[in-house]
Amino acid sequence: MDFNVKRLAADAGTFLSRAVQFTEEKLGQAEKTELDAHLENLLIRAENTKQWTERIMKQTEVLLQPNPNVRLEEFVYEKLEKKAPTRMNNHELLGQSMIESGGEFGPGTAYGNALIKCGETEKQIGGAERELIHSSAINFLTPFRNFLEGDFKTILKERKLLQVKRLDLDAAKTRLKKARMTDARAAAELELRMSQSEFDRQSEITRLLLEGVSSTHAHHLRCLNDFVEAQTTYYAQCYQYMVDLQKQLGSFPSSFSNNNQSSASGGASISVPTIPVSASLPSVSSGHGSSTASGGFNELRSSNGSRKARVLYDYDAASSSELSLLADEVITVGSVPGMDSDWLMGERGNQTGKVPITYLELLN
Repeated sequence: MDFNVKRLAADAGTFLSRAVQFTEEKLGQAEKTELDAHLENLLIRAENTKQWTERIMKQTEVLLQPNPNVRLEEFVYEKLEKKAPTRMNNHELLGQSMIESGGEFGPGTAYGNALIKCGETEKQIGGAERELIHSSAINFLTPFRNFLEGDFKTILKERKLLQVKRLDLDAAKTRLKKARMTDARAAAELELRMSQSEFDRQSEITRLLLEGVSSTHAHHLRCLNDFVEAQTTYYAQCYQYMVDLQKQLGSFPSSFSNNNQSSASGGASISVPTIPVSASLPSVSSGHGSSTASGGFNELRSSNGSRKARVLYDYDAASSSELSLLADEVITVGSVPGMDSDWLMGERGNQTGKVPITYLELLN
């Protein structure tokens, strides 16, 4: 019992000594042992690493899951060590709606069939997105989180302990300065040597941990490469899925009419990498190659004459300057100086207007 009382009294005295030293330092009434410049730089780098790791993690989580409510739900399930319920993502929900509506309109109809094809592709993209999130969580977010919850907490613990040892050292220095009696000075000198030894030992432990941050940076670099690879795979899959869908929808070109209209009206256009929209549409249905058809249109434009053309697909005019078309009808087409190369001027009886060349087959 007496031992415990003495131990508590000693601990209270040590705590009080540290508190007094800390307060006097803040008030400028006591000297403070400064850490060496290398250790200070390591501490700053570790703190910066922690702050930027947290920020990158947060923004990555927002990128992978933009819905804050879903992120919160996943966080709660993770803390409860329970598996979050599986739910369809936005691409999968859109795909499901398209497939169901396509079935309602009829798979045998052009619109219904196109909706089903689009829905299946959206579901494929949703699956690719799910794989991206899974891969990124394992190979990118988890290592970052492990650093924050593991290595950095250890660094923080040892850094606080170093602060305590530094306060003990400076308090011992102060007591030595105040000692007047020989016995008191001898005891203060012994205490100072012990405090200095403990401080030096803790400084070395902290330094070794902080220098390990370089290994953390190297590990996080590998994780970053994995994240970039996962994104590359995801975007390549999405692009290929859409290119394949574009080819499948070649028989339904009205689904691309908005792109043609925006080009014709001089509005902002969307740049599609590598494969232009018109490249995925069939140029003719009578067996002529695309180069032959393109050459025919080029000759027509250069001659400023007119030719008969058969309409391949229905087309709804987007403005009064365009001409609506019906599949299989024959119209007269010609070029007007300054007109966009994807369009010609069409004439049917007393009606005239711009028509897209991807909907036409020139007749001999």
